Amino acid sequence: MSSTITNRAYASQNDFWRVRQLLIDAYPITGPGYLWEIRRWDGQHYHSDDLRWNPLWEQRYRLWETTDGQLIGLVHPEGDPGNAHFEIHPDFRSRIEDEMISWAEEHLPAPNQDGVRQLETFAFEHDSLRVRLLEAHGFIKTPYFGMMRHMFMGSQPLPAVEMAEGYALRSTCSEPADYNRMAALLNAAFNRSVHTAVEYENFARFSPSFRHDLNFVAVASDGTFAAHVGVTYEPNNRYGIIEPVCTHPDHRRHGLAQTLIFHSLHRLRALGAQHVHVDTGSMEAANALYDSIGFSEAYRGYYWQKVY
Repeated sequence: MSSTITNRAYASQNDFWRVRQLLIDAYPITGPGYLWEIRRWDGQHYHSDDLRWNPLWEQRYRLWETTDGQLIGLVHPEGDPGNAHFEIHPDFRSRIEDEMISWAEEHLPAPNQDGVRQLETFAFEHDSLRVRLLEAHGFIKTPYFGMMRHMFMGSQPLPAVEMAEGYALRSTCSEPADYNRMAALLNAAFNRSVHTAVEYENFARFSPSFRHDLNFVAVASDGTFAAHVGVTYEPNNRYGIIEPVCTHPDHRRHGLAQTLIFHSLHRLRALGAQHVHVDTGSMEAANALYDSIGFSEAYRGYYWQKVY
């Protein structure tokens, strides 16, 4: 006899850890990118200027559980509403995924830049169940896509790491100067203004997946951070995540990001990683780079939208 399934609001820090464990436990039986990786989940809580409990999470996050206490699903936005993400144990998809999409439709639509209420989500091309359900709910596939790249480490040779002349390679450290340099680099590289030293320090100090020795920077001769590659290692399943990858506009075309990626792969191999993932989005140049490095598997998905 199957267990009864109930759903409830996300209610405490303990729920954060339960979701995180679900992401770890379900990884071996899901494909790359099907569930959020731990760095992204940790960043949802710790990549912030304010680490206090956000009461809006109780309205925007919904948990699905069996009556014997097993956590099997979560619906949540990334940041503000208007988007929905589904973390589901694959054994229960046929029983709860349709209901989870319905909940997201009721609670997570938000006005877009034109003032029209809409909801956006993502589905891989090969995920026939998700695609079928989204179509049944009236979502429309957009032309905008993303790519999840995967590398099986194996024993393939990795090139020696040679930093371009005028730059030095090192790991970040827990110093205020580094937090300021990282915020400045992220803003410049991604054409943003939202990143602050406090935000990055909070993530570095409190995220359970963050390690300074796995966050690499290319340092210019004047001491500024010219490029950065962040690495997360998940030891239970022996996989690595490369995120973010960025170069300051003033320091591009020196191969800095590629050099830092190769250095990251050497470090992950030394730690025992068997798989490496990187989310490259739709940028042609980025995907060409990862092709050349050896991320031979590419999983494409599209964004789906519904207007209300």
